[in-house]
Amino acid sequence: MLYFSRWKALGIILSALVVCLFAVPNFFSEATVKTWPKWAQRHLVLGLDLQGGSHILLEVDGNAVKKDKLDQVRDDVRRTLRDITPRIQYTGLNIRGDVVEVKITKDTDVAIALPKLRELSQPLGGIMGQSGARSLDVSDAGGGLIRLSVPQAAINDRMRQSVDQSLQIIERRINELGTVEPLIQRQGLDRVLVQVPGLQDPSRLKELLGKTAKLDFRMVDTSIPAEQAQGRVPADSDLLMSSTSPKTPYLVKKEVLVTGADLTDAQPGFDQRTNEPIVSFRFNTAGARKF
Repeated sequence: MLYFSRWKALGIILSALVVCLFAVPNFFSEATVKTWPKWAQRHLVLGLDLQGGSHILLEVDGNAVKKDKLDQVRDDVRRTLRDITPRIQYTGLNIRGDVVEVKITKDTDVAIALPKLRELSQPLGGIMGQSGARSLDVSDAGGGLIRLSVPQAAINDRMRQSVDQSLQIIERRINELGTVEPLIQRQGLDRVLVQVPGLQDPSRLKELLGKTAKLDFRMVDTSIPAEQAQGRVPADSDLLMSSTSPKTPYLVKKEVLVTGADLTDAQPGFDQRTNEPIVSFRFNTAGARKF
């Protein structure tokens, strides 16, 4: 037969009573609890299995990541060949499957273009970089044809970056709901698990997380004033309108110079001189070189 001293038994009873007191607010509505003193509003946080809520599993679109990467490589090839002096003539710059191809018109220019295009290949960061993997495989296919392929390791690295960036964005958006103890964590290479206890309307969560944002840096087209471009926009440019009133037109080039994939960090802040809101961002090595 177990024997407990009087003080030990009293301590066990008091501990049980304290735990029960913390559970009391869970039996009352939130509006009622808010009328209580601050110290009495503390309560036990029930997980998704106890109080219900919303659960969603997000996945990175691998095909979209690959397409964006190939489009970026094609634009980088165009810009690199354009910046070479004297100008190198080329044809057939396009995407075939998972490869970007370009044909150099003169065979003598291949020796000049190939080293410049190989500079586009950068070591991958993190664990993949330790294995010697690079962002591009550049090869001479003969006859003036140069192929640039994106290895799977580079696609995986980009998906990993997408998930890392998404975790911060999802956390900020979930915090807007004012819920207690949401669970946001990575699931494998390309998935994010989101659990929000107490949120009984999953459509609200889908609406909040379904809004996507994409950051691109593009140059302003100064060939003609934006006001005069309405109705006759150049083929290589887009006419965009400002989000604020009055609507202001901006003529920008379609070519993307730097993408959000080249960002490693972005933080809101204020200009110390004007006190205006600003966004400070940091590029990776490839993004800094392009910018």
